[in-house]
Amino acid sequence: MSVVVANLSASDNYFQFFGLNQQFKIDLSALDQAYLAIQKEVHPDRHARGSDTDQRLAMQMATFANTALQTLKNPIQRGLYLCGLHGVDAKLETNTAMPAAFLMQQMEWRESLDDYANDLAALETLMTEVEQSKQIILSEIAQAIDVDSSYEKAAELLRGLLFIDKFAAELDDAISALV
Repeated sequence: MSVVVANLSASDNYFQFFGLNQQFKIDLSALDQAYLAIQKEVHPDRHARGSDTDQRLAMQMATFANTALQTLKNPIQRGLYLCGLHGVDAKLETNTAMPAAFLMQQMEWRESLDDYANDLAALETLMTEVEQSKQIILSEIAQAIDVDSSYEKAAELLRGLLFIDKFAAELDDAISALV
């Protein structure tokens, strides 16, 4: 019987918890390896014969590890988390202001989605364009956070990325309906 370590990490910070540098660009395989190592230690099944306190701690640590993993694996959630660590709230619910060029691009994509609703090749071409745009914004977010420490700019870019992600999901649904 093993005893659960009450504080696997000296911090509630997800990056420190997994032993990763606090940055936007992370090594996802290192994240997965750290997660598996922690889960191996705290998995509730491993502590099934422990005291009630040990079982509860194991469950709490496993839950924390799962939440931390999901946050850091998702680039939008990771970016929002990093902004939050630096005191910047992206105000997703209240701040929907976006640059005019970004809004025009969104309108063009929506029109294309409507115009090509039954044209698989055109929709796949549009998806390529959307994915390229997403990669550009991810690079800009990495620059804003990892190089410039500009969390306000990162928050603005992340708000835009949420729009692109939502559109990409709708586009993916349209493509799936034709396949």
